[in-house]
Amino acid sequence: MLADLTAGAVQDAEKRALTRPLSVVEREAAERPAARNALAALAPADHVKIIAEVKRASPSRGALAAIPDPALQASLYEQGGASAISVLTEERRFGGSLADLEAVTSRVALPVLRKDFIATPYQVFEARATGADLVLLIVAGLTQKTLTELHTLILELGMTPLVETHSAEELEVAIDLGADLIGVNARNLHTLELDRDLFARLADRIPDTAIKIAESAVLAPEDVTRYREAGADVVLIGEALVTGDAVATLRSFLDAGDMPITQGGES
Repeated sequence: MLADLTAGAVQDAEKRALTRPLSVVEREAAERPAARNALAALAPADHVKIIAEVKRASPSRGALAAIPDPALQASLYEQGGASAISVLTEERRFGGSLADLEAVTSRVALPVLRKDFIATPYQVFEARATGADLVLLIVAGLTQKTLTELHTLILELGMTPLVETHSAEELEVAIDLGADLIGVNARNLHTLELDRDLFARLADRIPDTAIKIAESAVLAPEDVTRYREAGADVVLIGEALVTGDAVATLRSFLDAGDMPITQGGES
């Protein structure tokens, strides 16, 4: 599944490059205002922080919400207290687009993450040219060489990489890379199965110099509480926010994570 998603995303980017070549995208990226400071926005605090996601569909759940106005959805997240916005730009299985990203970055003042299957420099330049402040890098989908090159490029363009992991081995790769934002995704992108305890098992391995982000398996406030108790600085939430009242749901999640973290991940 992950290999197919990555290959499809790269193919779609190659098609876009036929009409919007790399030289054009590089120029547009250079002309953009400086990226927002995602590390400051997501820095550890005495309460959990949330990256709220604009997400129409997923391979595991199918269609979730139409979201005719992604910028409005993102503004509701900003109103509800999110610290950053994630925008799915993968087209084939998630129903996203770069147009969604452009609309969101133009509307909100929060840092915005391009969430996609990024595997080429072209996609990174696209992200900056469209206003993204963060870019997702999935360790499982990249060779060490490509991961390192893309991580370096993202930093050179003034953005922040979010390095996503799914195992202890991948976590070591992220740590060796020097990632400042490390995500642990409970969703296995090879099988699409959920491991709800994965973050708790790995959190203590993440150095205190990195911001710890828990991803997936959040449907109710108690899920946020569980992640916070396990040591999460930030929780990334998508499905639960697009299938209900975004503002009320987001605020209930923030309330559930309104607790400091003490040594060992216990509140």
